[in-house]
Amino acid sequence: MNKPFIYHRTVHFQDTDAAGVVYFANGLSLCHEAYEAALAAAGIDIKAFFRGDAIAVPITHASIDFFKPMFCGDRLAIRLTPSLLTPASFQIEYQIFFDKDFDEKNAIAKAITKHTCIDTSTRKRCNLSHELLKWLTI
Repeated sequence: MNKPFIYHRTVHFQDTDAAGVVYFANGLSLCHEAYEAALAAAGIDIKAFFRGDAIAVPITHASIDFFKPMFCGDRLAIRLTPSLLTPASFQIEYQIFFDKDFDEKNAIAKAITKHTCIDTSTRKRCNLSHELLKWLTI
């Protein structure tokens, strides 16, 4: 994907922990929401994609770094940029910003997920689908 996708989201109370900040695992959940939105915006049928009839694309690695806390009510912009790694895998880099400070140097968190395509019947690696390759290159 040459052009990054931007996803806007408000932090909800359920996203926070006992200290009132976004719980670390929920930071990755926010990124996954952005991933789903990017796929849908590219015309990929989300229901069929995640049902995984012929292929599945599990996340094989995920990490997130927080630079500033996020609180309930904060309005966020999540920029994701996917890139092809191999014919069977890709990664997505995420940068999270406060909506009002949407600038490269103001990222409040950065994350990465790596995805590998597998055949659901054999559970072995296989090439990415045509629609995923198209999404990665538009």
